[in-house]
Amino acid sequence: PVVPSVAIARRMEKLGADAVIVEGMEAGGHIGQLTTMALVPQVVDAVDIPVIAAGGIGDGRGMAATFMLGAQGVQIGTKFLVAKECNIHQNYKDKVIKAKDIDTEITGTSTGHPIRSLRNKFTRQYIKLEKENLGSEKLEELARGSLRKAVKDGDVENGSLMAGQIAGMVSKEQSCEEIIQELVSKYEESIGICRRAYE
Repeated sequence: PVVPSVAIARRMEKLGADAVIVEGMEAGGHIGQLTTMALVPQVVDAVDIPVIAAGGIGDGRGMAATFMLGAQGVQIGTKFLVAKECNIHQNYKDKVIKAKDIDTEITGTSTGHPIRSLRNKFTRQYIKLEKENLGSEKLEELARGSLRKAVKDGDVENGSLMAGQIAGMVSKEQSCEEIIQELVSKYEESIGICRRAYE
């Protein structure tokens, strides 16, 4: 299970989960309120099952940081959106590749279901309706089919382009193998820097 808090992580452990994915608000898609850096160590200290960190991890440095916080694995999403093997529309991939550090936005806070996506016409309309307090029915109507529009149709203006804050770190389309090799290489380099700092 993907969890946004210590309480839910504990509950999942009691219900028999073998591990939990602890996702910070830096992630793309549905998010909680805490950052990965704040949430991971708290969950690690609260449960006896493996913790997998997610949200805001875009390279080997992020992996190393979460392992230092006690995570035993990572879940990475946004970086793999642009993998050659990923079958989302090329327009969606191109939008992720062109994204800057401040190009994500959170919608859905008024409904209690916040979602992080790349800023576009859809997110601007959604946020405008939220500020006008027009109610969840109009918001649901606007959001209906928006992910399909992005993923299948390549509509980067009216679709929901779910992506994490690390989108600004994604600069090219690669194969999954290349992404993993790059992640591991940068992770090993980062761990080496930490070791040398303590020697």
